[in-house]
Amino acid sequence: MTTGQGAGRGELWLGGVLVLLFGLTPLVAWLAPLAFAPLAAICGLAAIWNLRSGESDRPAAIAILVLVCWAAVSLVWSPNHPTKLGNSTALKLIAEAILYWSMFRAAGRAAPASRKLALKLLAWGLAAYGVVLVIEAASGALLYRSLRDAIGDPIRPDLGVKNVAQGAYALAALAPIGALAAWRTGGGPWPGLLIAAGVIAATLGLAADAPTLALVVGLCAAALAWAWPTGGPRVIAAGAAAYVLAAPLVVFAARKTGVFQAIEEKVELSWSMRMGYWRHAVDWIGDHPFRGWGIDASRMFGPGIALHPHNGALQAWLELGLIGAMAMAVFFAVAIARQAKRGRDPAAAVAVAVASAYLVMGAVSFGLWQEWWLAVGAVAATGCLALHRQGVAEKA
Repeated sequence: MTTGQGAGRGELWLGGVLVLLFGLTPLVAWLAPLAFAPLAAICGLAAIWNLRSGESDRPAAIAILVLVCWAAVSLVWSPNHPTKLGNSTALKLIAEAILYWSMFRAAGRAAPASRKLALKLLAWGLAAYGVVLVIEAASGALLYRSLRDAIGDPIRPDLGVKNVAQGAYALAALAPIGALAAWRTGGGPWPGLLIAAGVIAATLGLAADAPTLALVVGLCAAALAWAWPTGGPRVIAAGAAAYVLAAPLVVFAARKTGVFQAIEEKVELSWSMRMGYWRHAVDWIGDHPFRGWGIDASRMFGPGIALHPHNGALQAWLELGLIGAMAMAVFFAVAIARQAKRGRDPAAAVAVAVASAYLVMGAVSFGLWQEWWLAVGAVAATGCLALHRQGVAEKA
C-alpha cells in the first residue's frame, strides 16, 4: 500500500510534469512545432508509472487500442514498407498511445497547487505567443527569421512564414483551454483575447486559414454545450461520428451531383488541391472499403495524393478501412459525449470546443499520423483534464 507521504511525492512529481509540459508548450509552438512529439514523449515517460485508465476513460482507451492494433495488423498488406524500424508509423503509434496516455493521466493526479501553476503558465504563455503571432503576421515572421539568423541558421522568408504559421494550429487547438485557465487563475479575459488575436492574425498575415475556422467552430460548439449541457455535447458527438463515417459518401455524393466539381473550380489553388486529394482518396477507398489499403498507403498514391489526403477521416478510411474509421468515430464520439453534464460546466464546454477545433483542422490540413499533430491533440486533452480536475478541487 502506498503511504500518504509517497502519494504526496507522486502528486508533486506529476505536477512538475505538468509545469514542464505547459510551461514549454507556447515556446515549442512558436519555434519548433515538430518538437511537440518529443516533449509529449518525455512527459509521458516521466509519468509512465501512472499509466492507468479510469472507468470513464475506458471506452476512449479501447477505441485507441483497436485503432493502433489494426494499424499494426495492416502492415501485412500495406504497399508502403518502411526501410528502417524508426520509420514505421505503426510502431510509433504504439509508443505514442502509451506515452501520450500516461501524460494525459498525469493531469488527473497532479498536486492541485502545481496543476494551478501549470495552467497559469499555459494561459499567460499562450497569451504571449498570441502577441508574438500578431507581430509575426504584421512583419512577415521577422522575429522568427531574426532568431534563426542570430543562431547561424538563416531561412528563406517564405519558409519562415510557413514555419511560424504551423504553430498557429496548435494555438487554435489550445485557445479555449488557455482562455478558461486564465479566467480560473485570476487572469481575467485578457489572455483569452490575446490568444484569439494571435489566431486571427495568423489567418490574415500568415495565410493560415484553418486555425480561425477551427476557432469559430470551437466557440460555436462551446456555446451549444454551455446552453444545453445535457444534450449539446451528445449532438456534437453524433456529428463528429457522422463526419468520420460519412466522409467518403459525402464526397462521392457531391461529385455525382456536380457540386464538388463546381466548388473545386472556384476555390483558390491550395483548396482545389485538397479537393483533388479527396476525390482520388474516395476512388481508392472504394477498392478496399473494409480493410483499407494499409497503414501509410497514402504515401504510395502520388501524384493523385501527395503524402496523405489532407483529411483525417478519409485517411482513416483509405488506410484502415471501416474498422479504422469506426475506431476513430468511437473515440471522438465518446470523448465528446462524456462532457454531457446535468448543469453548466465551463471545463466541459471547453473540452467540446477543443475536440471540435481539432477535428476541423484535421479535416483540411495534416496527415492523421503526424507525430507532432497527435502530440498537440494529447497536450490539448491533458489541458482539458487539468481544467476539469482543478474545477473539482476548487469546489471541494
